[in-house]
This record gives sequence, structure tokens and C-alpha cells, in this order.
Amino acid sequence: MADRITGQGQGNPDTPGEATPNEAAAGTTTPGEAKAVPTEAAERTATPGEATAGTTTPGDATAGKAVPAEEAERTAVPAETAPRNTTPADAARGKTAPAETTGETSASTPPPVEAPGSKTAAATARPATSAESPASKTAAAETTPPESKTGPKKLRSRHITMIALGGIIGASLFVGSGNVVRAVGPAAVLSYLIGGLLVFLAMRMLGEMAAARPAIGSFMEYARVGLGEWAGYLVGWLYWYYWIGVIAFEAVVGGSVLGGWFPAVPQWVFSVVLLLFFTTTNLVSARSFGEVEYWLASIKVAAIIVFLAVGTLFAFGLWPKASFSVPNLWQHGGFAPHGWWPILSGVAIVIFSYFGTEIAVMAAAESEDPAKGVRQAVSTVIWRILLFFVGGVLLIVTIVPWNQLPNPKQEGPFAHAFTLFGLPGAGLVMNAVVLTAACSVLNSGLYSAGRMFSALAEKRLAPRVVAKKSKSGVPVIAVVACTIGGYIAVFVNFVAPDSGIFDFIMNSAGLVALFVYSFIAFTQMRMRHRMTPEERAGLKLKMWLHPWLGILTVLGVVAIIVVMLLTDDSARTQVWTSIVSLAVIAAFWPLVRRGLRKSAAKEG
Repeated sequence: MADRITGQGQGNPDTPGEATPNEAAAGTTTPGEAKAVPTEAAERTATPGEATAGTTTPGDATAGKAVPAEEAERTAVPAETAPRNTTPADAARGKTAPAETTGETSASTPPPVEAPGSKTAAATARPATSAESPASKTAAAETTPPESKTGPKKLRSRHITMIALGGIIGASLFVGSGNVVRAVGPAAVLSYLIGGLLVFLAMRMLGEMAAARPAIGSFMEYARVGLGEWAGYLVGWLYWYYWIGVIAFEAVVGGSVLGGWFPAVPQWVFSVVLLLFFTTTNLVSARSFGEVEYWLASIKVAAIIVFLAVGTLFAFGLWPKASFSVPNLWQHGGFAPHGWWPILSGVAIVIFSYFGTEIAVMAAAESEDPAKGVRQAVSTVIWRILLFFVGGVLLIVTIVPWNQLPNPKQEGPFAHAFTLFGLPGAGLVMNAVVLTAACSVLNSGLYSAGRMFSALAEKRLAPRVVAKKSKSGVPVIAVVACTIGGYIAVFVNFVAPDSGIFDFIMNSAGLVALFVYSFIAFTQMRMRHRMTPEERAGLKLKMWLHPWLGILTVLGVVAIIVVMLLTDDSARTQVWTSIVSLAVIAAFWPLVRRGLRKSAAKEG
């Protein structure tokens, strides 16, 4: 991409009135020269993940040297675009703004005269000679003021906080945890702990990249820059495919809950209504999505906090009619009644409960302070996992003997525990919480799938029309396209529930989480390796023990896949169907690559 950018609009240094390529890219003139920057070159800015070939390093800024295009693309930060140093009037005449040629006013050049109430370019823009360190660049990005009232409504800090807190709390925790406990026993706590550690390492690596260069589409963009176009294509389409299945699944879950309350209305009607409602909230603006998600996540977080507080009192016999139940952890067959091997197979199940954590990082790219939002989202991952998942499951196996938990299809473990607490209307409340969780994941799924689809289109890895955005910055066509996939899946499930099509969609996306974590690990290791010592020192968020923890993450992913192949038929089905979906997506890569080359040839 950098080759395509730097190959356009460059002036001939031998032609009067035009700047040299390096001058055109940097937007400056050397002292004593009166060469003007061509309008096209002056107005060209760097897109996220791309920079012009004239980007200068701190050491080269004073010498006027340009960094090669590959290095510029690698080090550009989305928050920083090439500053425009021409006024609209000057751009038409091919003149540069006097005060921004070198960041200083030449002694032979009189200062510009300002009309009353007007502003010069120098008063509103930074000097063009960028000799900033990576640390100072990040700091500058963090201090960017919020957008004006006429600009897109971005997510606020409280939205990012609640998305980070409640984004991964779904029906898989409130209901699905019962299956893990019944299969593993009290040692299911270790399954959640090991799976949470793997997710935490992946999120830390993603956070390092995102804090340095926040980007919508996040790991897809980083994989594209760090590993190549093919990597961005694969991980982006796999991630989109996964969320299409999740959107349909959560719509079905929400419809079934509402159908239980209103049996006279077909469940598919409620599923369609939920899809329409959350499509609307996503189409309004990013802040509209954030506001809805804020309240949905608040309900989930409140339910978990109440459960943790009351459950702790109940486990220690401090709740009315409760007795000391901590021995349930080692009674009834022991802490690991089925042995230690099921603990590893349990990791293969719980790992998918955590998927969705990365949404907070994607959302932070559309916040008022992206760098701060990324650090905030990543720094809270570990205690969210420990508190909500590990802590919640620990209380479940403490309060209720693991072999006495009801089948989750009849009653979820959290609902069963609330019934034991003797709280009035516990069953109804938990059904409402499960509905809220399904709606929250549906809302987040539409957001993340739409942003990923749009990010793919912006890099020409998907049809360009999908990248079209509304005035509020929402990728309208991408969001609508994602809902169409959800409608089709919901229709198939209700019309032909025994066809196996819906099950195939869900199973074939089963390993996407593991694929994504692997890509994140490889990308982070590659991008850190390509950084200069100054860039590494300027990182505000770092992965520890690089590259060993990254290697450990990849080995953990491989181990989980091996365990899935060696366990039951359901796990093996997920592995092979996921490999099929990966192969199908990979089969289209040659066509996409040919299109990229044609586009590059036309532009270059």
C-alpha cells in the first residue's frame, strides 16, 4: 500500500515550481528555496497503517532524509496523519504556507499578515518537521481533544469501561458453565483459569499494538501490516464469519426466552424483532451502540456482583438457612473426580466463552481518547476474568455439589444457585439476565462484524461498496449486510431445525478464537522485531518476556486443538468443520490478490 501511495502525485525535481519527492511527501521546503508543494502531494495524508515515504525519523529530521516506504508504513500511527501545510487558497496556486515550511519563519520572509479574526496555518497546525519520538507521538495522540459537535459522536470513557467490564459476560457463562462443571467437576475452576490466562496473554499482545496505533479492525489491520495482505484477509474474514454465526445464535436464544414468556407468539418473530432493533441502534452512531451496550452490560455486571456477594455469604454459612459448604470442593469424588485430562478438554470449551474480549479494543479506536481506552480495556482483562468467570464458577461448585447441578437445558447453574438463596422471583430475574446477555452479545456482534467487514473493504479485501459510511461514521452497508446473514441463519433454524445447516455454521466457526489468538501472537512478535530501539522504548503498553510468552500462547493454542481432536466427537467435529471454513476462505485469496495487484497497477 505504501508503494501505491508514494507512486502517485510526485513532482519532477527538474521541473520549475515542483518539489522533489521527499519534499512533496514531507510537505516542506529547504531553506533558501522557493519550491512549492504540488496540491495533490500537499493534501495527501496517511491512512491508518500507511504513511508517505517522506516520514522522517528523529535522527533524520534535521538532515532532511526520508525513511523508506516500508519503514514509514510500519511506524505510522493512525492518530497522526501528514499535516497539511497549505491553506485552501494557497493550495490552488501551488504555494506552501510560509510558517510551516520548516517550522520556523525565515529571516528573509516577512511574517504573514492576519486579517481580524483569521488564523494562520501556523497557529493551527504542528511544524512539518516531525522529529518526535514514538513516546511523544503517542502522548500527542492521547491529548487530542474530543471531536466537535458537528463531527461523529464517538464513544466516551464510561462506554469503554462498561464494554470492557461486561463485554464477555454472555449466556456461555450463565448457562454454558453448567456443562463444563458437569464434565470436569470442581476442577472446572482450573479450566477457566488456564483458558483465561491464554486470553489474557493474547489481549496483552493486542493491547501493545493497539496502544501504539489504534485502528478500527484492530488485529486484522495489524496482521495485514505485520505479516502481509494474506494474513489480514484470512483473519478478517474468519472473524466476520464467526460473528455472523454468533449474531444468529444470540437472536435465537433471545427469541426463545421471550417466546417462553409469550408462548402465543412464534419465537422467530421475537428473533427478527431483536435483529431489527439492534440493527437500528448500530446504524445511528457508534455512541448509540455504546449507550445501549453500556446499560445492557451494567445489568450483567450487577447480576454477577450480587451473585458473588450473596454466594460468598452462602458458602460460608453466613446467609439465612445456609450451612458451611466449602467441603463441596473435595467431597463427592474429589476435586478432579474424572482425572486431570478432562481439565485440559475443559479449556477447549471455556476458551470460547472468553471470545469477544477484543471488542473493547476495537471500540476504543472509536473513542474520544483511543490510546487511553486501549490501555484501560487491556489492563482490566485479568481481573475481569478472575472475578467474573473464575470467581463465579468457584462459587457455583462450592455452593452446589457438582454432581447435583441440573441439566443446563432445564435450568442454568446461576439460576439454580439463586433459587437456593431464597431470593424472590429468582428464576424470572435470571431469565431476564440471560435475555440481557443475549441482547448484549447480539449488539456487540453487529458492531464488531460491521467494523471488521468495513475494514476489509477499505483495504480492498472485500467489495469497496461495503466501506461506505454515514455522516456519523457508521459503515451502513457493512452493518446491514451482517444482519442479512443473521436473518438467513435464523430462518433456516426455524424452518428446518433438523437440517444441520445451523449447527454446521456454529461448529465451523468454533476455532476462530484460536486462529485469531495465533495471528495476534505472530503479528506482535513480528512487529516488535521490526521496531527500532527508540520505538520499543516509547511503547506505553508492552508484552512481558517478549517473545517467550508469545511463543507460549501459540503452543497453548496448538495444545487445545490437539486435545479437541483426542476427546469426543463434538470437539472433533468443530476442528474439522473449522478447517473446512478456513480452506474455503483461503481458496478465494488468489482472486483477491489479483484484484489488489490490478488496483496497485492502476494507481501506480
